[in-house]
Amino acid sequence: GKDYTCFLKKDARLPMMYMPDAIRATLDLMAAAPADLTVRDSYNVAAISFSPEELAAVLRRRTPDFTCTYEPDDRQQIAEAWPSTIDDSTARADWNWVPEYDLEAMTDDMLSHLREGEREREGERESGGVGA
Repeated sequence: GKDYTCFLKKDARLPMMYMPDAIRATLDLMAAAPADLTVRDSYNVAAISFSPEELAAVLRRRTPDFTCTYEPDDRQQIAEAWPSTIDDSTARADWNWVPEYDLEAMTDDMLSHLREGEREREGERESGGVGA
């Protein structure tokens, strides 16, 4: 269905990173010239921050019948313990880290993959299953 229950407050803004950006950050760091790196052990990398309400609004623009209800539970306390921002200025300075995905692009990419999976499952049902 297109109905979703979120277990955070609708305005709980959190820093997030879409997996393709995380993978690219790792590969870019591995490819960076050692002379450019000023940190020996680890770098912070950041991408986007958004709230459940902001994500729901983007989803509704793409899927008008999407609905989201908010029922905060103990996960809200975990979210409140997270940092509100992540300082990735050293990664940006040392190896020119810049995320590719904003909330809109991330949502479009995720929906594309979900729809592709739905089409594949539908094709499997029509053909009698995997390998039929």
